[in-house]
Parts: sequence; structure tokens; C-alpha cells
Amino acid sequence: MGTWNSRGLRGSTLEDFINRTNERYQQQGLALIQKIPTPITPVRMDKDHRQITLAYFDQRSTVDYIGAVQGIPVCFDAKECSMDTFPLHNIHEHQMNFMRDFEKQDGISFFLIYYSTKKLLYYMRFEEIEVFWERMKQGGRKSVRFEELDEEYFMQLRQGVFVPYLEMLQKDLDHREER
Repeated sequence: MGTWNSRGLRGSTLEDFINRTNERYQQQGLALIQKIPTPITPVRMDKDHRQITLAYFDQRSTVDYIGAVQGIPVCFDAKECSMDTFPLHNIHEHQMNFMRDFEKQDGISFFLIYYSTKKLLYYMRFEEIEVFWERMKQGGRKSVRFEELDEEYFMQLRQGVFVPYLEMLQKDLDHREER
């Protein structure tokens, strides 16, 4: 029998964990969050026509997830980072614009970032990413250093697969009320 070698938590695995978490939140009546599929047009298929081997994106996608948490509109995107710095080129202008507009409609926008080398998840509030984004646009640093992050918004996977982002969302809401 062969051994299973984990290559660490990859983007698709993070997505799987978030999807499982969302199913659990829905079953518990806490939230209804849907994964937004990225629209693609297949260009080339394998010989059995079972797998797409080449495709292009039909249009720019906005965010990975959208829905409601107990009446509050929520949208977020999941990103993975293999270094101690998170490159801002992983976020696109149209995503920032969508999230900004979403916030203007009294929704909550955020990013879930997995730091694979540290095995830590981070809930990045929109207000926080916007500061880093503007800094970059003004000619500053094009990445976010790990040390710049608010330690209150780190979380770990629970039971190996559960992403407890609703706890961080509550902190985000509390932070907004304090302002």
C-alpha cells in the first residue's frame, strides 16, 4: 500500500474546507453562503472528453463566496500565501471595486488568507485590505508583511477542516460598531 504525501493545504483544499464549513453553517441555520463558480469556456478537451485541458475565463469573476449570515449580506474571497508576505497582485482591481460597492450597500466583505508555511488562517477585514491596497496604489509596498496583520484575526482549522470565520465576522462587526 502506498503512502499518502500531503503537499500542504492548497487553494482547492482551502476551498473544500470553506465549502464544508459553509454546509455546516447552513445546517445549523447560521448562514447561507454560496460558492460563485468562475465562468470558463473550454478550448481543448482530453481524448475522452472528460477533462478540460485548456480554457479561458469568460468574464472577470468578483469574489469566491457570497450570501447572508443571519440577515447580513456577506461576500469574501479565499487566497493562499506560501510566504510571510501576501502579494497584493493576488487581488484584482475589479474584486476591490466589487467589495467596496458591496460595503456601500451595508454588506460585509473580507478575505480569508491561508499562510501555508505557518498553517494559519487570517480573516482580513475589507477596511484593512483597503489600507494596504491604497498604500500600493500610492507607490508603496506591493505586499502585506505578516507582522503588519492584526493578531486578533488569526484562526486555526478546527477538527482539521472547519474554518471558523463566523467568529472573526463577529469581531469585524464589533469593530465596526466601536468606530
